[in-house]
Amino acid sequence: MPEGHTIHRLAQDYTAAFARTAVHTTSPQGKFTDAAALLNGTVLTTADAHGKHLFLGFGAAEDPTWVHIHLGLFGKVTFGPAPAPPPTDTVRLRLANDTAYVDLRGPTTCALITPPEKQAVHDRLGPDPLRPDADPAAAYRRISRSRTTVAALLMDQKVIAGVGNVYRAEVLFRHGIDPYRPGKDLTRAEWDAIWHDLTALMREGVRNNRIDTVRPEHTPEAMGRPPRVDDHGGEVYVYRRANQPCHLCGSPVRTADLAARNLFWCPACQRR
Repeated sequence: MPEGHTIHRLAQDYTAAFARTAVHTTSPQGKFTDAAALLNGTVLTTADAHGKHLFLGFGAAEDPTWVHIHLGLFGKVTFGPAPAPPPTDTVRLRLANDTAYVDLRGPTTCALITPPEKQAVHDRLGPDPLRPDADPAAAYRRISRSRTTVAALLMDQKVIAGVGNVYRAEVLFRHGIDPYRPGKDLTRAEWDAIWHDLTALMREGVRNNRIDTVRPEHTPEAMGRPPRVDDHGGEVYVYRRANQPCHLCGSPVRTADLAARNLFWCPACQRR
């Protein structure tokens, strides 16, 4: 599932390609046909992201009509230049104008919603490190009262929105925190450092459209090691490096199942 930086990048990309233009809107798959017909020919006014949720605003800037998109595990977004090729029958939503098109396939959610329904989505999500209105103290209040492991809390979108498996594993490694530590044992100073780091890492992810988490002194060039070869693409410390030596101490990276997701950590660098 895409992590929060990807959704914020998509909001930027939708805005760059279609904002302030009348958009031809279709649903070749047929599952969004009625809503697409209502939107067809209207102007894309804005795009908004909160965690793993994307919102496209059409019509009047002061009161837009919103399309709520959640990619889930299988959703894909593909941009291209005009003229758009004939769509396949898997495209849930296509936007097109004189210069570009974008196809949405396989999302968990693609729905026309009202402003109150949009607000309800925001209300059930935790603070997003990439949003200017984020309140890290709100997340810490929930974390500091919980006996749940900090690794599970970081993946709980009601606690903090946008963090996925990669950022979860990497930020805990970068701060030397055992993933099984209960949330209530995390100090406020540790949380503030984690939040600040997540904000910086995820902003970098938006800029580069990929996740890189190793510090400059631990890059392949600095350490004289081969670059990472993986579908994930970025340079990381522990994510999907099970049984490989830790870049810092050489201990084998461990993996385990936690809350139905694979957890990765270094038992030497992240002591209890």
